[in-house]
Amino acid sequence: MSQLASKVFKYRSYTPIPFLILMVAFQEATPLTMLVGFAIILLGEFIRISGVSYAGSETRTTGTVGGTFLVVSGGFAYVRNPLYLGNILIYFGVGIMSWALFPYLQIVALVFFFIQYKLIIDEEENYLVKTYGKQYENYKANVPKLIPRLTPYKNPGIEQPKKNINAALRSERRTLQAISFVVLLIVVIYLINNWSTIFE
Repeated sequence: MSQLASKVFKYRSYTPIPFLILMVAFQEATPLTMLVGFAIILLGEFIRISGVSYAGSETRTTGTVGGTFLVVSGGFAYVRNPLYLGNILIYFGVGIMSWALFPYLQIVALVFFFIQYKLIIDEEENYLVKTYGKQYENYKANVPKLIPRLTPYKNPGIEQPKKNINAALRSERRTLQAISFVVLLIVVIYLINNWSTIFE
């Protein structure tokens, strides 16, 4: 893994923090933006869980790129990187909820995360090609990187882990806690800023 990609991979869980702080600090939320943004967040987390329920806690690693299985089930049957797609949707959903510095902050965040995930994905795919060869090359040729296909990819010849939704929810606990905290914070700040208007 290149030095830059290695750093990005290691600290990928922390890079959203500056954007989240700005989104909360400069929020101009309305009931509509909160509703639409929250729906986007839920979609992003659903996509994440659809991947984690098969890939498991290995998705939490911050060391080196790797994986026990070439997972092509669940969310991975529709898009090669369901967790990163889910993350992008979650961050974008928070941006819509907060309506902070719209649309400039949201655009900058999307560009940043696109570049971040491109670096990570390129390194992960180098590993997957070396490890799984033609199986991964066939999968890569048929399943898009970040825009889901409409029908699931199927290859019975690739051994798959069992779906484990309970393990996925345990693995996602920190993510769900972080989402809940940010969403609640945006709602509370909105209520404080609009208290007199709401209850007059």
